[in-house]
Amino acid sequence: QVQLAESGGGLVQAGDSLRLSCAASESTFSDYASAWFRQAPGKERELVAAISRGGSRTNYTASANGRFTISKISARGMVYLQMNSLQPEDTAVYYCAAGWAAPFAVLIDPRAYDFWGQGTQVTVSS
Repeated sequence: QVQLAESGGGLVQAGDSLRLSCAASESTFSDYASAWFRQAPGKERELVAAISRGGSRTNYTASANGRFTISKISARGMVYLQMNSLQPEDTAVYYCAAGWAAPFAVLIDPRAYDFWGQGTQVTVSS
């Protein structure tokens, strides 16, 4: 059982940056692919960015591409999401997720993820 804990959310202005962190409880975290999802009020949870278990492959949604960067340090059990040029439409609760995956596989379907954090709120004011 992997436990995930997000941190780093907050209230920022449009154009600012934030870095979200996700800490995993298991030392076998290197066996898991990871991702960041977000859910805005009244909307479904959506993928923001995903990364393979070794960190060599990534996938971004169109809204995140070019502004956000996902990274992973498996040995430390950490996943990060660097978010630049934040906009009000980025306001949401951001969730970290982990799921077992083959090497180099990037999981984009939320149903592929077995473990989820509690989420961290990101609010961007205009």
